[in-house]
Amino acid sequence: MRRRKSVLCLGLFVILTLVFSAPLFAAEIGKDVKITYLGQSAFKIVSPKNVVVYIDPYLSKNPKTPEEMKTVEKADFILVTHGHFDHLGDTLAIAEKTNAKIVAMHELAYYLTKKGAKNVIGMNKSGTYTSQGIAITMVPASHSSGIFEGDQIIYAGDPVGFVIKFENGFTLYHGGDTGVFGDMKITGEIYQPELSMLPIGSHFTMGPREAAYAAKLIGSKYVIPMHYGSSPLLTGTVEDFLKWMKDVPQTKVLVVKPGETVQ
Repeated sequence: MRRRKSVLCLGLFVILTLVFSAPLFAAEIGKDVKITYLGQSAFKIVSPKNVVVYIDPYLSKNPKTPEEMKTVEKADFILVTHGHFDHLGDTLAIAEKTNAKIVAMHELAYYLTKKGAKNVIGMNKSGTYTSQGIAITMVPASHSSGIFEGDQIIYAGDPVGFVIKFENGFTLYHGGDTGVFGDMKITGEIYQPELSMLPIGSHFTMGPREAAYAAKLIGSKYVIPMHYGSSPLLTGTVEDFLKWMKDVPQTKVLVVKPGETVQ
């Protein structure tokens, strides 16, 4: 009887620990930076001072974006990693509605300006743009970048990722569409992002195995898998990613479904 009571007490302790530690753990991840996954590679991020950042806002035609999140009322920055349709997405419409600043590779920025965008920041790899207390650094990605118009492909510069440092010091890395490459280690060493967002879908980007190796190179405390499940071609799964991430115990995987927020 005494042993049964001990087991019950231990079980209750574990349950209470999980229940009461979960909110603290969630708050620790972003240090009051709210990160909402919108499907594919799209994210909405709200800083502690209510600065709203969208990354790769493929929303209106994204089958994974919740209907109520396809409409954008406020945006301060739109970061575009490259010119493919599922990343450029609704950039122009959102910028026109909200007067958000668009941050993109120089050639892509020029294209968007010619399309009527009024507030465009063109930059290049290793450069940093700072505004409203947020530092946005453009870093390399291993992919391609082009815009399809009719029967033409318009050059949109190199594909990139972004490192974002918020007002409170919290730093994240969005890899864009990419394969794994050795310079990810440099990104990790210089900028030390606490959270990484990495594609795992395969076919057009790295798959789960390569993404796990990328997580190892970068060394973030947390990683959110993205760019998967939106097409039959994207065969990489979260389950497979979790399996490969067992070899990277220093990084915790945060599985965030479209519409969910980490804060």
